[in-house]
Amino acid sequence: MSALTDELDAVPLLAALSAGQRAALAGISRIEEYAEGTRLFDEGGPADRCWVLLSGCVAVDTPGPERDRVVIQSVGPHELLGWSWLVPPHRWHFGATVVRPTRAVVMDTDRLRVLAQEDTALGYRLSTALLDALLNRLQGTRIRLLDLYRSRP
Repeated sequence: MSALTDELDAVPLLAALSAGQRAALAGISRIEEYAEGTRLFDEGGPADRCWVLLSGCVAVDTPGPERDRVVIQSVGPHELLGWSWLVPPHRWHFGATVVRPTRAVVMDTDRLRVLAQEDTALGYRLSTALLDALLNRLQGTRIRLLDLYRSRP
């Protein structure tokens, strides 16, 4: 488990957590690797995991016209993927597909919610990290939508 703790210690997103809190996260996490083209989740599905990307790239998407998927943001190393697990009904609001081979820390969000409830300082710090990720995602979405509308004839 120390290799996983070392991986979490290197993630700036988690810098506000204590070493003990990062170790607790490591206890409910595992490292997984995904090939290009792997679909991680679909909009409306159960949000039962979240990821901290260590390497690679994942495209966050939403259904578009004519059933095509519209990429609204790319998530890369040391970024968080998946924040829908925090708010009931714990369903994905978007979809996600691996666009470059990806290595990530995957957290069990049922256990993560329990940890956050038991350690309110951890819960607060996780909430602020998720809020930061959400704000970045909204900014990225806004820029992407502006680009889409500009390219229309």
